[in-house]
Amino acid sequence: MKYVFVVNPHAGETNAEQAIREAVSALPEAEDCEIYVTKGPGDATDFVKTYLDRHPDADVRFIACGGDGTVNEVFSGAATRPGVSVTCYPCGSGNDFVKAFGGAEKFRDIPALLRAGTQPLDLLKVGDRWANNVVNFGFDTTVAITINEERKKTGHGNKNAYTKGVVKALLTAMKNDFTVKADGEVLNPAGKALLCTVANAQYVGGSFRCAPRAKTDDGLIEVCLIRPISRLRFVKILKPYTNGEHLDREDMRDIVVYRQAKKVEVDAPLGFAYSLDGEIVYQSHFTVEIVPAALSLAVPE
Repeated sequence: MKYVFVVNPHAGETNAEQAIREAVSALPEAEDCEIYVTKGPGDATDFVKTYLDRHPDADVRFIACGGDGTVNEVFSGAATRPGVSVTCYPCGSGNDFVKAFGGAEKFRDIPALLRAGTQPLDLLKVGDRWANNVVNFGFDTTVAITINEERKKTGHGNKNAYTKGVVKALLTAMKNDFTVKADGEVLNPAGKALLCTVANAQYVGGSFRCAPRAKTDDGLIEVCLIRPISRLRFVKILKPYTNGEHLDREDMRDIVVYRQAKKVEVDAPLGFAYSLDGEIVYQSHFTVEIVPAALSLAVPE
């Protein structure tokens, strides 16, 4: 098997490239390893696609070295390609995706990443894009836009950006215009909501367990819509929502709409923005569908 490390030098607060090179050079499998350093947004996807086009019969494992954006790009490039497995070496600011599998530290053992067995991984398909973690919008998108703006200023991810995003959203994004259908059922007939998460895995925004029942191999999308609420009530529900308790609390049943679905459709005004694994996309109508077992994911024991 070939092992290809796709390294984003701008992920997180420090460049992990040198540490990865040193670790790889010490591996018994070093001759079977290749390191590629990305040149900018979208480059990881292009690299993986080109690699697989040039080596259509390759037995290869791609290791996404970066944050959730790098993971999305690498996984998107490898989606539905036979003979391919993927995994990640988390060195971003949020590292949300791996939290569903035991957390970032579990994936920072590079020899274990090479030895790890694989399991099926569903993906969300949004038009011609893929998402491995969460598509979210409303309050969450305002937070994500703030995070991206902070990243442009500093050149790297920053956990403080999440806090700044929440504060801004509290001021501007408490009642948002969009309508969500889950397998044809309209979840918010009034066309208003605080937020909605359309999830494959469990975590978003660095610490929020938005989809606590999510399984990445069950062929189902987790849909959770929160109806508009006051800022005071938002403060009261923030901790249980962060901890993933919102689907089971009696005092939140009047505001939480939860479904499992195969297809989700969203209609919104022109200029509407949503977050796809952290990337901001502007689109007023979009559909999210589940693609079961679209990838083989290597998960260390």
